[in-house]
Amino acid sequence: MKPKTFKILDVRPLLAEGTEPFAAIRERVDALTPGHGVTVIAPFLPAPLIELLKSEGFESSMERRADGAWAVNFWRE
Repeated sequence: MKPKTFKILDVRPLLAEGTEPFAAIRERVDALTPGHGVTVIAPFLPAPLIELLKSEGFESSMERRADGAWAVNFWRE
């Protein structure tokens, strides 16, 4: 069942300053507790991240936002 609580991590500011956001994403994902998920907001669909986390047992859903960014939800069942 998809969690009801998602914390948002907007990586666009990190990317704009030239910082690789994977460490911040990993920190949030590793800290998830049952019933919680994380929503990553990115200017592009982070397909490699989706595949990586899928291989680690995470579920995901995604949607294109009105501002053109992608919102990708990650959680574990």
